[in-house]
Amino acid sequence: MTQEHARTPGRSAYRRLADQLDTHSDGYGPLRGTLGTGRMGMIWLAANLVVTTLLTGTLFVPGVTWPMAVAMIVLGTLIGGSVLVLVGNMGTRTGLATMSLTKGSFGLRGSFLPVAANLVTLMGWSWVQAMLAGVTVNFVVEEMTGFSSPVLFSVLCQLLVVCLAIFGHAGIERVEPWLALVILVFMAYIFITAFLAYSPAEFAAIPQDTAAGWTPAVVLDVVIATAISWTVLSAEFNRLARTQAAGMIGSGVGYVLSTVLAMVLGATAIGFVVLDGGDAVAFDPTVIVAIFGAPLAVVIFLSVMATNTMVVYGMVSSVVNMVTSRRVTFLPTALVLGAVSILGATWLALLDRFAAFLTVVGALFIPVFAVMLVDYYLVRSRHYNSDILRGRGGAYWFTGGVNIAAVLVWLVGAGTSLFLTYTVPSPIGATIPTFVLSALLYLGWAAATGRIDRTARKHTHLLDEPEVAADHAHR
Repeated sequence: MTQEHARTPGRSAYRRLADQLDTHSDGYGPLRGTLGTGRMGMIWLAANLVVTTLLTGTLFVPGVTWPMAVAMIVLGTLIGGSVLVLVGNMGTRTGLATMSLTKGSFGLRGSFLPVAANLVTLMGWSWVQAMLAGVTVNFVVEEMTGFSSPVLFSVLCQLLVVCLAIFGHAGIERVEPWLALVILVFMAYIFITAFLAYSPAEFAAIPQDTAAGWTPAVVLDVVIATAISWTVLSAEFNRLARTQAAGMIGSGVGYVLSTVLAMVLGATAIGFVVLDGGDAVAFDPTVIVAIFGAPLAVVIFLSVMATNTMVVYGMVSSVVNMVTSRRVTFLPTALVLGAVSILGATWLALLDRFAAFLTVVGALFIPVFAVMLVDYYLVRSRHYNSDILRGRGGAYWFTGGVNIAAVLVWLVGAGTSLFLTYTVPSPIGATIPTFVLSALLYLGWAAATGRIDRTARKHTHLLDEPEVAADHAHR
């Protein structure tokens, strides 16, 4: 859009805003990254230093012992983080967002299925985070004035998030790493306070509450599912990396460090509550705010605003990148999804079902990412060509635009995950068997149908392909 076009008399304020946002949004197609290792590490460090990750750690103690919770947090983060890094690297190599990459394995139309699941997942995250911010604000306001309306404050928080996603997401991206440093300082304060009051041995001696229903395998599943839930945005972030090394090292270190710190802090904070004679009320920010003070409430609120803004922006980006039509534009998509996210912020009962929500996320996306990784790294020999940007036809059309085999593997994998979670619990959890089964099924189908490509190719970013470069130059 030219400046002359933007200033054309008679154009409505809505139209001018829509054109400006389309000009500055990611839009459809690949991007070439420019960020180095340190900047990528800070993005991932900031992204997961959020109240939801911290409060996830409060779910585990005293359901399992504090040392076991810490061990499963570290192990699960390393396992889930490996998937996140590999999917993110696909974004660095191609320049495409995560859901755009599903077109390579699920088909140009079959990818609409994981995109729909992604919208549900991100919408759920936006609701949960808005509610947590609202509950925290309500707690502080009630303490000061006696007025209480958690639903009202949840809606107001999400309304602010939607406005930031539309108008200020670029600014949030710049501010978020600095906010991460503030959060790290406050996390250090909580750790110091906790361990000055009680020794690690006292935390380790907290009696396990077997009635809570937690086992090491269930904790491991939830931690891995947390990584999987972030993987839906991993290529969005990592396609901003200048090199593969910058993306993989930055995201790996940033994600693992932030998740382990936040979850262990949650487990430690709730352990501190127990040792201090309080009730272990999991996934409730007011419990730890009451102990560690109003500054923690401010940090929770700001971290939710920053992270949830990028979650809402990620939803919009997924839809805009879903189809090649330029008629699917940023502003109307943001307004529709924003309205749904604001309405959903009134459903406070979802907070009581957060562990079940993570379980569903894992069931939906573990097989998706297993299929994606096998398809790209093993079947396609780490290469997607420009056909992935087409609306129909080409190498990723399969049968009517749908790779039926990928969809079937997805259904089998999701069913297996739910079966191993709720019907016949697996001693090693559901996520690892689900991933392995889904990967082997898809690889077996590719081998049986002769689809494995062993051609050695020099790596080429999609923007380096002549037809794609010409199209972008024309724009």
